[in-house]
Amino acid sequence: MTVLVIDASIAVKWVVQEPGTPEALALRKATLAAPDLLVPECANILWKKHRLGQLTAAEATAAAQLLERADIELAPMRALLHTATALAIELDHPAYDCLYIALALEKGCAFATADQRLLRKAQQSPRQDVAAMILDLQQAAASL
Repeated sequence: MTVLVIDASIAVKWVVQEPGTPEALALRKATLAAPDLLVPECANILWKKHRLGQLTAAEATAAAQLLERADIELAPMRALLHTATALAIELDHPAYDCLYIALALEKGCAFATADQRLLRKAQQSPRQDVAAMILDLQQAAASL
């Protein structure tokens, strides 16, 4: 089965109807992995959506409960720190996002994101291994 690293921009689409939800749901056919940073990032996205009036409190907490049960292999961030820091410096992009890239490099698999800024930064990387492994949501769904 295909292994794919995903970030919170993908996972939240499973529980909140928004553009890209059908493609994000299709990715659940793969074996999914993410750094354990995914957990607080998803919680923060749901909180922001509530704060902006896009979700009620009940909807946000129900979405969080669904995400708690999602079949995602969560990898400890600590082992990714060195690589993520080097990538953050190289890409001039926050280390939080670079943890996902570091995990995909460690696993030798693709990384799917709906974060357009991260996608652009990684695609422009001088490292061919980084530029080649990042997929947008549509590319990732089509690859399965």
